[in-house]
Amino acid sequence: MEPTLNVSVIIPTWNESRLLPDTLERLKGIAPYEILIGDGGSDDDTQDIAERHGVRCIASARGRAVQMNAAAGQAQGDLLLFLHADSHLDEAGFQRMVAVMKRGRHIGGAFSLEIDSPKPALRTISRLATLRSRYLNLVYGDQGIFVLPEVFRELGGFSPLPICEDLDFFRRLKKRGRTVLLRESISTSARRWHAEGLVWTTSRNILIASLFLMGFSPTRLSKWYPPKR
Repeated sequence: MEPTLNVSVIIPTWNESRLLPDTLERLKGIAPYEILIGDGGSDDDTQDIAERHGVRCIASARGRAVQMNAAAGQAQGDLLLFLHADSHLDEAGFQRMVAVMKRGRHIGGAFSLEIDSPKPALRTISRLATLRSRYLNLVYGDQGIFVLPEVFRELGGFSPLPICEDLDFFRRLKKRGRTVLLRESISTSARRWHAEGLVWTTSRNILIASLFLMGFSPTRLSKWYPPKR
């Protein structure tokens, strides 16, 4: 019998009651081993939604890195998959991840990015983001980072940064061992682009990442990126 690979899906949340139900319903269709929510003190229905879906909700201080670390500390699976509340992964992508990680050649990886919008400009941004990840090793959290739990613990989890914790973690992961960027995509909401404008949102994202890599303070950079989308 082929060995199984139990996947723990970890979702950081803060006031995500509008999109979380759809995300959890889709995940239930994929049927991972467990779903854990790391909540940063939501004052909407986020925690009630998790309870109604039979999903464990781990409370922590606010901050995506802190929330993901708290939930990961409770995970029991053989693989950790960090998924944003406004991102969706289909069955084919999930099974591809499992198949690749079962081979034992990689310690982690991420998916390609697909922004959920028919607009040609956003489709172009999606393609460029995937190329950025593949050739520059700059992977964002909305690409669904996955990692072996023992490696996650060895790396100390996500650094408690107010922003760019995903870029920091994947760069450290890449240095630790072999990673993979799957051709299968995660679909992420276009809500930031719709709310704040395509040019501004894209330019700001590039600037924040560039300044972070140059050593600028994440605390200062986080002021340009409001948490509520």
